[in-house]
Amino acid sequence: MKRLFLIFLISTTFSVVGYSQNYNYDVNGDGEVTAADITAIYDYLLGNVPVVTMYNVNGVIFKMVQVDGGTFTMGDTSDPAVDGEYDIDERPPHQVTLNTFLIGQTEVTQELWQAVMGSTPSYFSDNPLHPVENVSWNDCQQFIVMLNQMTGRNFRLPTEAEWEYAARGGNRSQGFKWYSGSNMIDDVAWYWDNIPSHTNHTAGFGTQTVATKLPNELGIYDMSGNVYEWCQDWYGSYSAEAQTNPTGPASGSSRVLRGGAWSSDASDCRVSNRISKAPDNSNNFFGLRLAL
Repeated sequence: MKRLFLIFLISTTFSVVGYSQNYNYDVNGDGEVTAADITAIYDYLLGNVPVVTMYNVNGVIFKMVQVDGGTFTMGDTSDPAVDGEYDIDERPPHQVTLNTFLIGQTEVTQELWQAVMGSTPSYFSDNPLHPVENVSWNDCQQFIVMLNQMTGRNFRLPTEAEWEYAARGGNRSQGFKWYSGSNMIDDVAWYWDNIPSHTNHTAGFGTQTVATKLPNELGIYDMSGNVYEWCQDWYGSYSAEAQTNPTGPASGSSRVLRGGAWSSDASDCRVSNRISKAPDNSNNFFGLRLAL
């Protein structure tokens, strides 16, 4: 039965939401039909890879990764005696349980923003595959309203808890303490110490092409570094109490951003690090990642 199902998968036309194309059995999308495509299908059948859904907006394809629900410890779990003390707003660590959700495989790119909004607000606007930046939380909400009108979906920003759970690898987590997908920042993040140039208006200064560092355990890219990512929540202090599907405070004066950026040091790219800004604040290292 599995062999027959495998043959069916190889010989069918693959489709995405709003988009349909015969991929000539190139399942993994590398431009060739090889044994790797068979391996990709086996991995899918065995549950070794997360489910990825593709969407099309005006010819721009973007991918959403399914993050299966589960329970994790949110916040800074380091040992101050060994690792040093980090920001107090990352504590106390607490147990959080989440339902299944989808999250963007990459940060929203300039080409996707332009496909929805008609132009890009980005300071570093020379590459459509760089993350969009120079966007406020309010700008993100306008983008999402337009995107939902175009797709008939209910895209949104991730909650802070969803963001951290996905960054830590969800229920596929390998227990990396510091960054999303590794304890070695250069493997997974673009940040100040490894961007190609430190001189403004030169090639390599600023944001970098998405998905050019290694992904985390869920196959998600750039959750450490490149651009800070707006979350849905108002900013507030943590509680030690266990929570289920938390959405943050009911009100506030600033919204949460996560993940660090091209201009950040390594400490700011940690998965537990938090910053907050007023919802009308924009900068050339503020971007977003979609959730659904």
